[in-house]
Amino acid sequence: MDKFDNMLYNYAKLTVEIGVNIQENQTLFISSPIECADFARLLTKHAYKKGAKDVHLNWYDDEISLMRYMNAPYEVFTTFPKWQVDKMETFVDEGAAFISIAASDPELLKDVDPKKIAESEKTKGLALKNYMSRMMADEVCWCVVSAPTKGWAKKVFKDAPEDEAVDKLWNAIFKTVRADQDDVIAAWQSHLDNLERRVNFLNERQFKTLHYIAEGTDLTIELPEGHIWCGGGGYSQSDIYFVANIPTEEVFTLPHKMGVNGTVRNTMPLNYNGNLIDGFTLTFKDGKVVDFSAEQGYDILKGLLETDEGSVYLGEVALVPYDSPISNLDITFYNTLFDENASCHLALGAAYPTCLQGGTSMDREELKAAGVNDSTVHEDFMVGSKDLDIIGITKAGEEVQIFKDGNWAV
Repeated sequence: MDKFDNMLYNYAKLTVEIGVNIQENQTLFISSPIECADFARLLTKHAYKKGAKDVHLNWYDDEISLMRYMNAPYEVFTTFPKWQVDKMETFVDEGAAFISIAASDPELLKDVDPKKIAESEKTKGLALKNYMSRMMADEVCWCVVSAPTKGWAKKVFKDAPEDEAVDKLWNAIFKTVRADQDDVIAAWQSHLDNLERRVNFLNERQFKTLHYIAEGTDLTIELPEGHIWCGGGGYSQSDIYFVANIPTEEVFTLPHKMGVNGTVRNTMPLNYNGNLIDGFTLTFKDGKVVDFSAEQGYDILKGLLETDEGSVYLGEVALVPYDSPISNLDITFYNTLFDENASCHLALGAAYPTCLQGGTSMDREELKAAGVNDSTVHEDFMVGSKDLDIIGITKAGEEVQIFKDGNWAV
């Protein structure tokens, strides 16, 4: 086995054994672009090797998606097939594990009518709202990973020939997921232990407010009573440990829906459904986005914010050191899975009920009363930088420097 094949093997092994932690006689559901078929097959092979009962594949194709957007009438995007909803709900009912291979050309849909994209995402989000709520409550194990596609690789390494760009992106991915280390499982156990130490510190302090200060950013975020910081891995409702994102460098919690005030500026481009949004600023008052601007992708950002009542509120607060393995590669991936783990980030839309004490057993009205945001979207955007300071303020008014110049200060 050559070096590339060995790292690819490590990556697949990591995804199946640590990512979703597949169990004996469990079903696995994999969603993948057709360009990533080889990696999907390797995941399938590992899953069966670990005792999976069955593996189902859901294929999609960027080029066909583009054709649909460019040619189908607007009304097509106002409906979503019930059979697709039933399919996803059924797999959750059966306790399946879910792997999603998130990979696409960041500018695939740049020439598509933004109204079509916004309508499509809104319709899909409403149709799959219950399914997504169950996933965000960790009812089952799930994991998001990625693999290169040609369009994505060329966006990241635009000066390299296509094949070379794909190779370079593979090597970058292998480094971010530690697949280049001899014992990838041991490397991840050590990494998860380090994240757990950060989580424990933040949960012990129970800060009431976080104050973000950087160029273009002056934002205060209130954290709800009983908030829980998470990071690395967590447990499904069946008490199975899994890691939802590979790679992951973050520790995260939820903000109080009505407790965000001030202005924040993004620090890395946001790839939203095949469109780039960049140079944008969001201004919050009592939790809600009351003003925004964008140098690129203004209409796409506007569509995102208008998705539903909850899309103008925050649902996640995540801390990632500027001096992290992904950030140190000095690569903009144009893929949220990687870029969010190179930078502190926030998310517009739904919050994770797992980040609140007793949250997974609360109904929607109880969650709302506790300050938990609800939405059909959950979209991360990056705000970390080398000059970001974050001050934690306790209930007693004590100020603690959590981040200094973009890195952990504690």
